[in-house]
Amino acid sequence: MSETKKQVPLRISSKLYEQIAAWAENDFRSINGQIEYLLTQCVKQRKKTGKHVPENLT
Repeated sequence: MSETKKQVPLRISSKLYEQIAAWAENDFRSINGQIEYLLTQCVKQRKKTGKHVPENLT
């Protein structure tokens, strides 16, 4: 059985959108797919270390 996905409106700056769009293109993902991937990685990191981002980014 597939998981139902929720729709969430997201407001981000044009600059951030362009950066994510370029990153998504490099990774062969849609922008939505890239955002979902990044959020998934953040949640995994949080579960693993209890921190929002890796140490080397803070």
